[in-house]
Amino acid sequence: MKNILIKIRSWIKFLVLVSVGTFIIAGIVALFFNPKYSVTLNGELIGYCSRKSELQTKIDEYIENGNGDNSNLAFVQIQSMPQYKMCLLKRNIETNDDEIFAKVTENGTPYYKYYAVLEDSEEKAYVSDFATAEAIVEELKEKNSDNIDKLTIIEKYETELKDFISKEEAVANLYKEKPVVVKKVTVAKATSSSSSGSFSTSRNMSQSTISLGVSLIKPITGTISSRFGASSSIRSGAHTGLDIASSTGSPIKAAASGTVTFAGWKGSYGNLLVITHSNGVQTYYGHCSKLYVSAGQKVSQGQKVAAVGSTGNSTGPHLHFEIRVNGVAYNPQKYVY
Repeated sequence: MKNILIKIRSWIKFLVLVSVGTFIIAGIVALFFNPKYSVTLNGELIGYCSRKSELQTKIDEYIENGNGDNSNLAFVQIQSMPQYKMCLLKRNIETNDDEIFAKVTENGTPYYKYYAVLEDSEEKAYVSDFATAEAIVEELKEKNSDNIDKLTIIEKYETELKDFISKEEAVANLYKEKPVVVKKVTVAKATSSSSSGSFSTSRNMSQSTISLGVSLIKPITGTISSRFGASSSIRSGAHTGLDIASSTGSPIKAAASGTVTFAGWKGSYGNLLVITHSNGVQTYYGHCSKLYVSAGQKVSQGQKVAAVGSTGNSTGPHLHFEIRVNGVAYNPQKYVY
């Protein structure tokens, strides 16, 4: 019994010593070190920050708005985002949040959003907003311009802005007067002192209908988790596309052939891919985990262009799929699903 008590006392003394030692070590660490975040970019250490969330918020705001010096700026594409890791930093080592921010954003590529009015798929005029582009087409309709059926509007994202012109100048440049219809007259040979004649005219009437003019296929198969026009607490407005739930990494195919006009990070979309087709039609592929194509690249229908993910404002792996015509979102279920 005595031996047992001795052993118990020994263990108690040991635990007390360990606790005191731990406390002393913690005090020494707190005296000489501070908990901070090491920040790496493409695997290279670029500094230390004290407030990870504030630094990342500043970077996200820069991606969304740039320096705020151009109203047509759509976003800034940053190739690589910083990685953060908690560490203990010596008190004499200072953090450099501003330098980290400058390093992350120094190679950012600004993309500007504007609208082009096309005639027979050739860009003829550039304006800063959709309302002005639409007003140009409407005025040409009122003037009964001969090329009205050949005009389309397309939303553009480019690294450089074109020269904008006024609505009046665009209308003047694009207006084409309809040709005069020549009446065909047939004169019968006179059989007496009197003569008779007749004429015939023909007029072709056509009425335009809302049609994509582009054949689309399903970019993925899966379960529809949110429909077009739906409202949700995680969105600021009605849903502009269709959400199709699928597992992370599932291949996403191009719904139609076209040209990639955007491939990168886009705010709440996360990793976004935009493919521009003919007739002002564009398809959007949001929340991707990977993008396999880049801006300016031509793709064919059915080509694997991205992988399903849950980036941006997302609650789980799915594809956010949009169809836009001249910048206006249409319900994908009426054309594909």
